[in-house]
Amino acid sequence: MHPRKPRLPFANAWFFPAAALYAALLLPVSVLTILGLIPALPGLATPAGHAQEMLFGFALAVIAGYLLGPQPLRVTLALLACWLLARFGSLFWPGSWLALGATLLFASGLAWKVLPRFIGAAKKWRNQSVAPVVGGLALLSAVTASGLDQGLVRLLQHEALLLLAALLFFMGGRIIAPALAGHAQNEGRRLDARVQPHLEGAVLILLAFALLLAPMPWILLQRLAGATLIAASVLTAIRLLRWQPWHCRTRMDLLVLLLGYAWLALGLLLLGLSAIIPTLPATATLHALSVGALGSLTFGVMARTRLVQRFRDPAARRWIHPLALLISLAALARIAPALLGWQHTGWLLLAAGCWTLAYLALALLLWQCRDAHPDKGRHLPVER
Repeated sequence: MHPRKPRLPFANAWFFPAAALYAALLLPVSVLTILGLIPALPGLATPAGHAQEMLFGFALAVIAGYLLGPQPLRVTLALLACWLLARFGSLFWPGSWLALGATLLFASGLAWKVLPRFIGAAKKWRNQSVAPVVGGLALLSAVTASGLDQGLVRLLQHEALLLLAALLFFMGGRIIAPALAGHAQNEGRRLDARVQPHLEGAVLILLAFALLLAPMPWILLQRLAGATLIAASVLTAIRLLRWQPWHCRTRMDLLVLLLGYAWLALGLLLLGLSAIIPTLPATATLHALSVGALGSLTFGVMARTRLVQRFRDPAARRWIHPLALLISLAALARIAPALLGWQHTGWLLLAAGCWTLAYLALALLLWQCRDAHPDKGRHLPVER
């Protein structure tokens, strides 16, 4: 009888700490650069450079950690090395062959390892939609690293933000729904509205339409894209309310994820309104998604995943969950002054400080979870 082969280590054990530390450093350096308080890194000298690192540096590292699952250590370390090299090139020599080559290697490796799981194995079209979303993000990360015109880069980054919104909506729902159902069962209740497949499919279709219409040069189509985003926002809010979040008052780990989902609904609403009302400040519309939704959901997912793998209990370190509120405070510090026309310097520093404290705390938690044994972990499932 052959002994059982040991399970492969999870890629998130490496990618999550790297993403958390990068997030903790990226925002304050970027803000201090914008305010002229420190010498500018070439890759962060423009708003497009800041967005590039948030979308394709930080966010793509979290996606890699979550979706790669168990991998041979050499594969995980090779992909992580490509990601680190891409960040180094993008920060110091944006548009260089180093930045482009490393980004291409990382994007190709991520697509090679992740896409077949959703193209071949997933039976439902909603699950298969993960493949084009991740593939699109990987492709856009390479294209925008090639030194294109800034106007075109901003357009592609807007498309990437919509792809991220779709992934946050889908994967966030697939994490939150079973977690809430388990909590309801423990309380002797039954949660009937779980995945809500019809609603999920409708939002994915709406986001796909917005993705196609938003780059069009005609005002009418851009406004139609805005209307589809508003509709997606309303359905996202309905999905959230049908989960009955008021039953989770004692579960801060679940409230963090639900708060991130609420930011997603608000971010889609503001992004849709900005296509219809051009005077709406871009700072307000973009940061609701990029800071509020992306920050809160990735924070909650990284903490929950590692706590479950290490301790089999998402609430094993309760001190981490209230710190997620700092991310919402950072988002409000970017949104409210923009909407109200206030002087933004102090608010920028507040946002950067809150974000950095939250992600430094997350990095500490991930360090505490570093001893997770592969056999004790389990990959969070996707409905098939």
